Amino acid sequence: METLTASSSWQLLHQEMQRRWPVTPDELDAIVRYALLPAGKMIRPIMTLHCAAAVGGDPEPVLPAALALEYVHVATLVHDDIIDNDDVRRGRASVPAAYGVPNAIIAGDQLIFDAFAAITGSQHAGLPAGGVVAAVSALAEAGAALCRGQSLESRLAGDLSVGVEPYLEVARLKTGALFRAACQVGAALGGADPATIGALADYGEQLGIAFQIRDDLLSYTEQPDLIGKSTTSDLSNGRATLPVLLAWAASSPDGRTALTGALRDGAASQAAVTLVADAVRATTALERSYALADEYAGRAHRQLAVLAPSASTDVLAAVPGWATARRW
Repeated sequence: METLTASSSWQLLHQEMQRRWPVTPDELDAIVRYALLPAGKMIRPIMTLHCAAAVGGDPEPVLPAALALEYVHVATLVHDDIIDNDDVRRGRASVPAAYGVPNAIIAGDQLIFDAFAAITGSQHAGLPAGGVVAAVSALAEAGAALCRGQSLESRLAGDLSVGVEPYLEVARLKTGALFRAACQVGAALGGADPATIGALADYGEQLGIAFQIRDDLLSYTEQPDLIGKSTTSDLSNGRATLPVLLAWAASSPDGRTALTGALRDGAASQAAVTLVADAVRATTALERSYALADEYAGRAHRQLAVLAPSASTDVLAAVPGWATARRW
């Protein structure tokens, strides 16, 4: 395989996705294809491929396993849209809005099982059995973390007094865990030693937290039509994102009361949306959020010191910049 770049790896993944999920009259397969395609940024599987290449492995046989990370990611989006009652995803009707909640639940579950099948199938491509077992274990651990993150997020809903640490723990569990697994899977299947796998796992986790912070800033920095999903979902579901937590901490007692009321509004009324946006912009919440995202991105970048210079190492070094860019 020729040296991969970020764009060529996306194309390779996209082509493989289309090959594995052709247009079909089968209803379940059609729903899964709708969830997967057109594909998103595919940052996680791109990282899987480049972690494999950066440790000296051949990324080509890792391709199905890399797609497994996208399957799990998309499954979580489908299930999140059910939990949050969101009708828009990637600029069109979400899976539950398009096909109904029962079908969306089944499609999300199907994607999770397909992910494990894709990784275990890597052994048939000549990848070492030990690496395949390690990759399956990493994905299973990430799945458990995702569930715990969702549970914690639900328990924290509506409470702005909890502070930043619980928010960061949710980000670590819900987002950092799958980024971590993406790197572990790639490094394990690429034949890396345990120390290198550990360093790349930490790289992924720190990067995932930075990515989540940046994602939570989009409601205040981007136009809704550029985001491709609801900009009021967090508010309508009572989720205290980092900029709102920081704005609450910097507000007067009356301001805190107003923000808490807006978070518990339940409908994300225009008045509530405006109140929260004004509070966030009236404080240093945005800049402090950007600074924390940059901090976690820096932590991620430092973990790459274990890698030898290569084109794939360069791609991995560039990802923190994508995750924390002020504009997409």
